[in-house]
Amino acid sequence: MFYRGKFADGGDGREMGSKRQRLSEPGSSFYGTSPGSSYMYNPTPYAYVGQPPPFPVVKLRGLPFDCTEVDVAEFFHGLDIVDVLFVHKNGKFTGEAFCVLGYPLQVDFALQKNRQNMGRRYVEVFRSKRQEYYKAIAQEVSDSRGGSPRRNAPRAKSYDEGKDSAEHTGVLRLRGLPFSAGKDDIMDFFKDYVLSESSIHFTMNSEGRPTGEGFVEFASAEDSKAAMAKDRMTLGSRYIELFASTHDELDEAISRGR
Repeated sequence: MFYRGKFADGGDGREMGSKRQRLSEPGSSFYGTSPGSSYMYNPTPYAYVGQPPPFPVVKLRGLPFDCTEVDVAEFFHGLDIVDVLFVHKNGKFTGEAFCVLGYPLQVDFALQKNRQNMGRRYVEVFRSKRQEYYKAIAQEVSDSRGGSPRRNAPRAKSYDEGKDSAEHTGVLRLRGLPFSAGKDDIMDFFKDYVLSESSIHFTMNSEGRPTGEGFVEFASAEDSKAAMAKDRMTLGSRYIELFASTHDELDEAISRGR
C-alpha cells in the first residue's frame, strides 16, 4: 500500500475531494497504480518516511492560448495527470494553468520540462502549493456563480443557432470533461434523466488516456434535445460544452480510442 496520510502543506485526498470533486474519484487516487506509469516516477512507501509528502502540483506559464488539457498531458508525457486548471482573468485565458500530478515525486520530473516548447512557445514550469491551487479553483467557481464574463461572453450568432437547429438522435457529445470524471459524475450532471453506465462513453487517445470528451446516449431524441439546457454548465469548476451527435460519430470515436 502506498502512503495515504496528509500532505506537508496540509489537507489530504479526502479533503481535496470536497473542494474539487473530481480529484477524489477512485480512478484518480494520488497513490493508486497507474498502468501507464513508469516505476521511476512513482515513490515507494518509504520515500517520505518521517514526514508527510508535499502536495503534487505545478504551475505553468506561457501556454498557447488555444491550449487544451490534452496538450498539457502530452507536454508531461509519462506522468500521471490528475487535474488541469486553466486560469482566467476577466473572462480571458491568462496563459497560466495548474497541473496536479499523481505522485509528489513526479513534481521533480515535471520541473525538468521548464522552458521546453509547446508548439512555438516555451513554457515555464514552477513549483506550486495546495493553497495557491485552491485559490485558483475558488476564483473560477466564483466567476461561474457570479456571472463570469467568460461564460456570458456573446458568441457568434451562428454558433448558437447551429446548436439550436441541429438534428437530435438521442446522442450528445460532451467536451471539456475533467480527466478524472467518472460515469457517476455524468449521471449526476444529467440527474433529471434516466441514464445507465452503459449509456456513458469516454473517449481515449492512442495511449489509453482520457481526451476530455465523451458521449451520452439518452432514451430518446426528445431527452437529448432537452438536455442541451445543460450546455456550458459546470461539472466541478469546468464548463461542459454539449453538442448534438449521432451513433455513428459515437462508434467512430470509440473505435479510434481502441
